Amino acid sequence: MKLSDKKRINILDAAEQLFFEHGVQHTTMDQVATQAKASKRTVYNHFASKDVLFDAILSRMFEELEEGEELVFAQHMTIERQLTAIANQEVVLLTSDRFLRIAKIAFMQMLQQPTLAKSIASNQFGCMRYLHEFLQQACVAGELHIEDIDFAAKQFVYQLKSFIFYPVLYGFETSISIQTSQIIEQTVRTFLARYRPI
Repeated sequence: MKLSDKKRINILDAAEQLFFEHGVQHTTMDQVATQAKASKRTVYNHFASKDVLFDAILSRMFEELEEGEELVFAQHMTIERQLTAIANQEVVLLTSDRFLRIAKIAFMQMLQQPTLAKSIASNQFGCMRYLHEFLQQACVAGELHIEDIDFAAKQFVYQLKSFIFYPVLYGFETSISIQTSQIIEQTVRTFLARYRPI
């Protein structure tokens, strides 16, 4: 790895830590330079502004999220088992320290920058990268009957977020205290009650 690349990673790591602890608004580029053990000039050579630095941190997170496994519809496996596997995978992501850390940074920044929410929402991550295709294939196989697949995919994921992700993000619950197995089971059962052919 080139020295300049290593410096860039150090700056990103330092900024992420400071943004997490103090918020983007209350972190200065001087603090980032000190935390990264780099000169202020080096920081600005890599990132022209704090906004550019923040965007780079989000981009790095989305790149990491794209590396996750994509589950493909399997004809030989029950739809319950497959949806449960997808839900489990999503819950592992939503309750991971890494994801919650970035989510907290982004959430605090959205209060100052409302347009950021639309930008983040446009990025497909977790099971939303492949869930539309999975549901389409399940419909073709006759396992599901869905008229609006985009809506159904969001319905599935948002239920998990509502009962697991947001309570943990806001500090109402911890990933340990939440009954994830029960929530996943009920999410799958509710989804199938709505979309399994009669």
